[in-house]
Amino acid sequence: MLYDPVVFENLKVAFENQLYDLDNLDQRIVITSRTDILDMAVMSRRWSLGFMLPDREQSCAVKAEIILSTSIEDLSDELLERSGTNPACSLLLKFTGSVEQPTVDCPQIERVIEEAWNRDLIPVQRLTATFGDHAYPIEGAELWVPRYYENEILLPFNRRINEDQMEDLESLIEHTIRTLEALDKIML
Repeated sequence: MLYDPVVFENLKVAFENQLYDLDNLDQRIVITSRTDILDMAVMSRRWSLGFMLPDREQSCAVKAEIILSTSIEDLSDELLERSGTNPACSLLLKFTGSVEQPTVDCPQIERVIEEAWNRDLIPVQRLTATFGDHAYPIEGAELWVPRYYENEILLPFNRRINEDQMEDLESLIEHTIRTLEALDKIML
């Protein structure tokens, strides 16, 4: 009996092949992280591969991450070959970096993403700051202002993907790299 990989595995391998080639052969990106999680509590799968542009200091570089996930419903529909179902995966892009002036930088980031993707993909930007060395007090008050904010930009795709979109992965990765290059000019 032959093992037939599920949609999730096929997409994961296709992403990995292209991204590792861009790192090892073309040297256009540097892979910084990889996760492959099977959540036994809910029987879901989540895979991600993070990368940045080459020649950047790891600690302050803008990073991109491609995140692929699937649920037990999709896995069971595919493995049990249920009729009328269309097993697929969810796709999320995540960019992280720092900004100094959120009221200026965040609208610029949103424009960059809108121009790069030409779609109705609305980014979610989450700003965080850590109290300590990277903060300064406001004179005469017990308040502090961060010198910079960590910005996590989430770009969820409003449609699920399967093997029918396999040919689109190269274009998706290229758009992700172009977005990373544009964000690298705005973010710290």
